Amino acid sequence: MTARIEKTVVSGVFSLDGQDFDVDNNVWLVGDDAEVLVIDAPHRAGPIVQAIGGRRVTAIVLTHGHNDHITAAVDLRAATGAPVWFHPADTMLWDVVHGEVHPEARPDEALAEGTRFRVAGTSLTTLHTPGHSPGSSCLHAPDLAAVFTGDTLFCGGPGATGRSYSDHPTIVRSIRAKLLTLHGDTVVHTGHGEDTTIGAELGRVG
Repeated sequence: MTARIEKTVVSGVFSLDGQDFDVDNNVWLVGDDAEVLVIDAPHRAGPIVQAIGGRRVTAIVLTHGHNDHITAAVDLRAATGAPVWFHPADTMLWDVVHGEVHPEARPDEALAEGTRFRVAGTSLTTLHTPGHSPGSSCLHAPDLAAVFTGDTLFCGGPGATGRSYSDHPTIVRSIRAKLLTLHGDTVVHTGHGEDTTIGAELGRVG
């Protein structure tokens, strides 16, 4: 297996419920020198295309529908030819982000619990983890001892649930059932901020 994990950070604005916040988003690339899978497409496609560096993109997987994770998805698809995978439970968020700019654009494939991706000799399996949003999903890569959690689990505990379509009891149930059951050494690659491990977060989920 030659797959590796790469990170690039793209900065921009998160907008929801009439408020704007400056944020730094992690974009994760899983692959090798020939092909990569891209996790999340925030703000602008240019920095992500640069990080891809001409490699074949097998899929663009969006962890949830907030604008700071999907704004560049349509442009990134146009630049790479890769399909966009997105959980349909977050369609209302997709429509808010892309409804005016790209009214005809839709995700290519429906992300769901158990959806599996293969890239560069490794596999990633989708875990549906609602709470931060109804369609929030994570990708578990057991061969790499890694899980990509979007905004479901951060270094320090669960993601935010104080805005529209979010629910704290739901995110806690998702984390306990789908993430804290993974091996404690599993590295958690988050949508914002620093990495953590499943073991480190065991005592931080209320």
